[in-house]
Amino acid sequence: MKKIIFLLPIASLMFFAFTQDDDKKGKKVPNVSIKDVDGNPINTGELSNDGNPIVISFWATWCKPCNLELDNIMDQYEDWQDETGVKLVAVSIDDQRNVNKVRPFVDAKGWEYDIWLDPNGDFKRALGVNNVPHTFLVDGNRNIVYSHNGYNPGDEDELYDHILEESAK
Repeated sequence: MKKIIFLLPIASLMFFAFTQDDDKKGKKVPNVSIKDVDGNPINTGELSNDGNPIVISFWATWCKPCNLELDNIMDQYEDWQDETGVKLVAVSIDDQRNVNKVRPFVDAKGWEYDIWLDPNGDFKRALGVNNVPHTFLVDGNRNIVYSHNGYNPGDEDELYDHILEESAK
């Protein structure tokens, strides 16, 4: 009986997490004002990639699964771009105290993504991101077509399958 009582809240949370992702499909990327890593203003509602798919990946410097995911995608990113025209935007949720660590961290990693900063969590809240890593795939019309929370090695292959599907449309 104790096991059931313990497992019931966990099962409920897992169900909630999976249904949340389904609720985001078909919605547009919201308009939020944030900045890129160079301090330039960004309006997220103007996100575009010449009709090609866009991956939005929420991450933080302190998040090991986030870093592993972005490292593993970077290993294949050039091929992904050549094959599909995809663009990846990595949105750091590091707060004001840590935002100055983002640029050196990204440079050390050698990531060639567009890096945006969301230290107040405005964009994160607008998309309903509760924890990181959280990855969205957006079509050429800024509609969310896929959403995934968490990371396990190999998840990037599933993401790429969705990217291929979108780029074929």
